[in-house]
Amino acid sequence: MHGTDQTARRLLDSSARLSRDPQTEIDWTAPLGDGYGLSPEWSTLYGTAYWDDLTEAQRVELTRHEAASVASTGIWFEMLLQQLILRDMYSVNPADPEFQWALTEIADECRHSIMFAQLCGRLVDVRYRPGRTARELGRAFKTVAAGETAYAAILVAEEMLDVMQRDWMRDRRVEPMVRTVNHIHVVEESRHMVFARDETRQRLAGAGAVRRSVNALVISLAAEIIISSMVGRAVYANVGLDADRAVREAQGNEHHRALLRSSCANLMDFLGEVGLLTPAARRVYRRTGVL
Repeated sequence: MHGTDQTARRLLDSSARLSRDPQTEIDWTAPLGDGYGLSPEWSTLYGTAYWDDLTEAQRVELTRHEAASVASTGIWFEMLLQQLILRDMYSVNPADPEFQWALTEIADECRHSIMFAQLCGRLVDVRYRPGRTARELGRAFKTVAAGETAYAAILVAEEMLDVMQRDWMRDRRVEPMVRTVNHIHVVEESRHMVFARDETRQRLAGAGAVRRSVNALVISLAAEIIISSMVGRAVYANVGLDADRAVREAQGNEHHRALLRSSCANLMDFLGEVGLLTPAARRVYRRTGVL
């Protein structure tokens, strides 16, 4: 049994013991309290003059809309990665642990997407989704991405969310339903990240410099699209804020960029280790704020 199958077998065993069911673990009919949607320090406006001008009620409402927007971006990307994994496993022997784990991961992602959708419906009464350009680029990416490009992009999205959600699930200021959703997602995504790292290493074995350079740039651009889609102008408008001012101050928010950099530190180390942190990719990551 090669390395990927060994990892897949361990993850299958872990999933059998530790998988969670949001439909039975969360009371979706329970009334919401007055908690934040995410840790206030993770708000895109925290640390700005605009945040200081907001009332406590406005801050809570803003974080609920931000949480719903991030969750909606998560649904969008999880739908992309399910297609990537299905295509990658199309011709793999169904008896292989790798194949069986891939379908287990897809099942997890389906449950996560439903969970996020239900949470969004409880938090806000509007629909969020990435902009049209991001959706079309995502459509192109899931059509052509393969091998290490697909798995490294999956890892990028999951690693970025992981640190954020670990903070939110432990923060008692955050609404309990949101904390439970984040906890379920963190526990199950930890298995997905192990597999994505293993697959990325395996697919890159023997890859040349040109292939690594092209893939590194594509992955960094995918990361930029994901990050830029998490919280958009509509969030501020729907909370009743001055959207122009909010976008301007959020884009210049060094506190938020510092949090992004800290959340992506381990990811950047891994990408550097496997040769996917090229000069061109570094420029994109710095522009995005994660380096």
